[in-house]
Amino acid sequence: MRFSRPRKHGMKEKIGDDPLGRHTKLHKFSKTFWLSQSQFGDIYQEEHFIDYLKPDIPIVRELPQELQSLDLEAIGSLVTDADIVKEAKPSFYKKYILPILHKNRVVHFLGFGNRLASDPLPFQVQRLRCRCNFHALKFVPKIQETGALLIRRMRQNVTRLGPLDRHLVGSFSKSMMKGERNRGGKVARYLALHLRFEIDMVAHSLCEYGGGEEERNELEAYREIHFPALVELKKTKKLPSPAALKAEGLCPLMPEETVLMVAALGFNRQTRIYLAGAHIYGGKSRLASLTTLYPNLVTKESLLSSAEIEPFKNFSSQLAALDFIVCSAADVFAMTDSGSQFSSLISGFRVYYGGGKMATIRPNKRRLADIFVKNNTIDWRTFEQRVRKAVRQTKRVFSRPVGRSVYRYPRCKECMCNT
Repeated sequence: MRFSRPRKHGMKEKIGDDPLGRHTKLHKFSKTFWLSQSQFGDIYQEEHFIDYLKPDIPIVRELPQELQSLDLEAIGSLVTDADIVKEAKPSFYKKYILPILHKNRVVHFLGFGNRLASDPLPFQVQRLRCRCNFHALKFVPKIQETGALLIRRMRQNVTRLGPLDRHLVGSFSKSMMKGERNRGGKVARYLALHLRFEIDMVAHSLCEYGGGEEERNELEAYREIHFPALVELKKTKKLPSPAALKAEGLCPLMPEETVLMVAALGFNRQTRIYLAGAHIYGGKSRLASLTTLYPNLVTKESLLSSAEIEPFKNFSSQLAALDFIVCSAADVFAMTDSGSQFSSLISGFRVYYGGGKMATIRPNKRRLADIFVKNNTIDWRTFEQRVRKAVRQTKRVFSRPVGRSVYRYPRCKECMCNT
C-alpha cells in the first residue's frame, strides 16, 4: 500500500499487486470527499495507519519512480466506480482487475465507493477491513482536540468520560477531565441527531415536501444539473409517484416529522441535541419546528467560536469527522435514514466499542409514514405508542445479520466475538 499526494487532478487510489493477497501494495490518493480538498493525512494519522497494518500489508508513500510518470488512463489502468459492480465478489476483482494489475503493475481506482461485497468474504479480507476501520484509522490531533472540545461542551463541562472517548479523541480525552462539574452534580447527557435532509438527498429522492410548485421547479432544476441521468429516466420510464414513494418509506424524514418522532420517544424540551451535518434544505425556516420545541439544539458551528472552526472551513470531510466524533460519543444517537453511510459507520463504531450500552435509534420509515398519514385522527398517547413500535432503540448488541456491512454490523467472528 502506498501513500502520496495527488499528481493529477481527481486521482484517488491506486492498487498495485494482488488486492486479495497479503502483499498487496496500495497507492492511496485521498483527494476528495464531498468536494473537500483534504488529503488522507489531513484527516487520519498516517504513521499509525502504516504501523498498525504493517503485519497485514506493506504501505509506502510513493510509487516507484518508473510508475510515477505513467498516463494511467491511456494504458488502461484507470478504473472508476462505474466499472465495478456494486457489492462485487472477490472473484470479480480477480477476473477483471488482477489482469490489469499484472500487465501495468498499477491500478488507479477513481471515485471508488462501497464496491466490495459484504458477505460472503474470505476470512482474512473481512478481518483486514475490520482492523482497518476500527483500529488503523485514527483522526489527526487537530480533529481530535476540537472533537474533545465539542464533546466537553455538549456535556456542559461535566468531568465524565464516555466509553468511546479515548477511541475517538485519544490523549485529548484526558483534557476532558479538567472541566468543572455542575453544581447539582447531575450527569449532562445529550442526543446526537443526523438529519439527512440536504438538497442532493431531497432532489434524488423524487419525493415532495410541501413546498408546492416552487419546490418542484427548484428540485427539478437541481436534478438537471446534478442528476441528468435521473432526469432522462423520468422521461422514458413511469416512476412511482411521490405519494407511493412516501408510503414505501423511500423519502427522507422531514424536520417536521423528525421532531414528532423525537418527542414521541420521550425526549423533553430540556434535551440537549447535537445536530450533525450542514446545509439543511430550506435552511433555518425548515428547522423551525425542531428549534422551537428543542431550544437546546446546537451544531458544531454554534458550539465553536469563529477562531476555533476556522481551520476546518471549506474542508467538508474534516467537518464531517467532527460530527462523527460528537455523534459517536453521544448518550443516544438518532438517525433519520438507516441507509445513510455516515449513520451506518457511527452505528457500527458504537457497537464495536460501546459494550452494548450505546443506544441507537433507527426509524422504520415505512411504518412511520403510515403513522404520519394518520396523525390527525389519533390521540397523542396512541401516536407515541405507534412511533415507539416503529423505532428500534438498540440498548443491547444484536447478532450480525447475514449479508450486511461489517462496518455497520461488526459482530462477526472475523471482527469481534459474538457474545
